[in-house]
Amino acid sequence: MKPKQRIAGIVVLLLLGAVAYGLFRTGLPENQPALNAKAQMGVAAQAPIVDQTPLLTAQRLAQMPTSSEEQPFAEEALRLGDHEMDLAFAAAVRDAEEHPPVLSAEANEIQARLQHAERALEVDQAEVARLTAAYEKASGERKDALDDQLDVAKAQLELDQDEVDDARQDLIRAGGDPKGRIQSMVEEHEAASHSADSTHVAVSNTVDQAGLIHRFQQWSTLHRKQLLLWQAKREAESAAAAFSAKHHALEAQIAANKKNPIPAEEQSNPAQTATSSAPRAKLSREESSALVKVTKRRSSDAKALAALDKRIDDQKQLAENYSKWIEAVAAKQRTVVHGGLIGLTYILFILLIGIFFDSWLERLLGKTSLDRRQVETMRTLTRVSVQVAAVLFILLVIFGPPSQLGTILGLAGAGLTVALKDFIVGFLGWFVLMGKNGVRLGDWVEINGVTGEVVELGMFHTVLLETGNWTDSGHPTGRRVTFTNSYAIEGHYFNFSTSGQWMWDELQIVLPTGQDPYPVIDAIQKKVAEATTETAKLAEKEWQNAASSRQMSALSAAPAINVKPVIGGVEIAVRYITRANERYQLRAKLYQAAVDLLGSKGAPPPAQASAPSSN
Repeated sequence: MKPKQRIAGIVVLLLLGAVAYGLFRTGLPENQPALNAKAQMGVAAQAPIVDQTPLLTAQRLAQMPTSSEEQPFAEEALRLGDHEMDLAFAAAVRDAEEHPPVLSAEANEIQARLQHAERALEVDQAEVARLTAAYEKASGERKDALDDQLDVAKAQLELDQDEVDDARQDLIRAGGDPKGRIQSMVEEHEAASHSADSTHVAVSNTVDQAGLIHRFQQWSTLHRKQLLLWQAKREAESAAAAFSAKHHALEAQIAANKKNPIPAEEQSNPAQTATSSAPRAKLSREESSALVKVTKRRSSDAKALAALDKRIDDQKQLAENYSKWIEAVAAKQRTVVHGGLIGLTYILFILLIGIFFDSWLERLLGKTSLDRRQVETMRTLTRVSVQVAAVLFILLVIFGPPSQLGTILGLAGAGLTVALKDFIVGFLGWFVLMGKNGVRLGDWVEINGVTGEVVELGMFHTVLLETGNWTDSGHPTGRRVTFTNSYAIEGHYFNFSTSGQWMWDELQIVLPTGQDPYPVIDAIQKKVAEATTETAKLAEKEWQNAASSRQMSALSAAPAINVKPVIGGVEIAVRYITRANERYQLRAKLYQAAVDLLGSKGAPPPAQASAPSSN
């Protein structure tokens, strides 16, 4: 193993150890807290007077994707937020009743305008009532006159009513109408409660998708929810602390009031304090009135104290509920992180296997008997194959399996079919070459104009050892020519080595001028006929069996001699049939016979022989 590979393997092993520790930490079982509280809560309108932050916070958190484990906490938060809203509205109404606002100069002016408008409205109402009663009793012209007066009075009544409404709204906006404030709060509370009764906590059953990308998205969503929960918990704890401070201040005020029941502003004279402790039967009217006010104030303080206790308890329960909710979200986060670490483990294992497999292949190829170039080629091929496979598996772990696997496989198959068309056709051509009329190792064939001997025949390629033309000696040129097997389907090829493969060969001899050619022609024809008689008969028989047409049955395989004058003598060309694998031996034999024949006749040497041609 090379140093780089060894270092990479060590790094991957260390990362695997770290991931294993993370898997152990995130895989620890933890008790999931649960609540039996069942409540339904919805969207409440925001109020400008009453603080509805606890309800709105619980509402915003409940609207986020919620699992079945988180549902009880969401419902409990909504229930507590709704109860806190009820207490807040009740406290606001009580405060508005007990502490009417101090009117400003603008509010005093508006109140005076309102009182003037109300008095005018009362006058208008009395006038309309009077005219209506008179109109019912009148008749004739008097009735018509009263009808006109009644219309004018009603119009004035509507105008004064509009002025009263406008002044009342102005007084409410200026903060000088306690009854209007209370009515606004009551209407707002009713609207919020009605909206709360029609909303449910929606449980989202998220599909657990594989892939590190989806794991990170799930973790990010849970992390945002956890931050909001922490913020809501802090707000609940701050509100509980604020209510506790108010509670302590109110308790101190009640304790002080017990020592001095009647405030200084309500004491009309010094003797009133002394008489306050006297029996109630002997109290004067003023003293009784003061004592009633003190009693009512004490009762109001006790109610406020009890309300503060409830609100403190609600805020503490909210904080505790949010704390448990945070634990549930954290447990979900640990599950997501655990799944992500498993994916990271797969990636590291893929890298580790790739490193060691690459090193093992390198050692294996180094022990083979192949030459250096073949070893280097196989080394490159295996390295690229291992890298491509590792990248594909890692991408599958990162992005997860595709959702539309069938469609993707179909498109990928179509693309590969187009891209690998030659290889597919070549593979099918291999089956053709394995058939009856195919080629075998050692056959002499001609493919796309290249002639040679088949030295390799694979599933995709055919390799020839190139030779010269058939009319040459047929010695190899030393070049290896590779063809895709698609030529067996899309093209054509000639095989001169299988049984039944016949070819015409030609022997050419030139006799010099002055020599009689006919004895030589007869002797050569006789020699050729003796050498090719059996092969000619076999060829004629095979041709007749292969075809039933008359033209093929009339074909003759007997040798043919052509004589033509050429410059310097007479050329004798003898064409004869021979097997492809016997052509060189037969040609050499006929040339030897021709040389012997010319020498025995006393012909002048040398008889010129031209290069034969084959067909």
